[in-house]
Amino acid sequence: MRHFLLFYEYGPDFEVRRAEVREQHLARAWAASARGELVLAGALADPFDTGVLLFRADSAVTAEEFAQSDPYVTNGLVTAWRVREWITAVGEEAASPVGKPADTRENNDE
Repeated sequence: MRHFLLFYEYGPDFEVRRAEVREQHLARAWAASARGELVLAGALADPFDTGVLLFRADSAVTAEEFAQSDPYVTNGLVTAWRVREWITAVGEEAASPVGKPADTRENNDE
């Protein structure tokens, strides 16, 4: 599995209009999370103009298909979106872990 970031650019009226379709968007997002596809999602703050969704999948198609049918996109609240592969290297969930040091703690039970 690989990681993909889906970036949303919100339109200028996003905060005002999102209530129209927010429940539909969240239902789809939670369903994708339950399937293990969507890891995290949320908005960037200050300014509130970008959304970022982290997907775990075999290809970018999973994130692309999510965006193409997301009510935020289909109703014009998101003015542009793009998917980028994120080559994760550090952390327990990293898709391509590198350089993880061996456990060097001493065993004090001996």
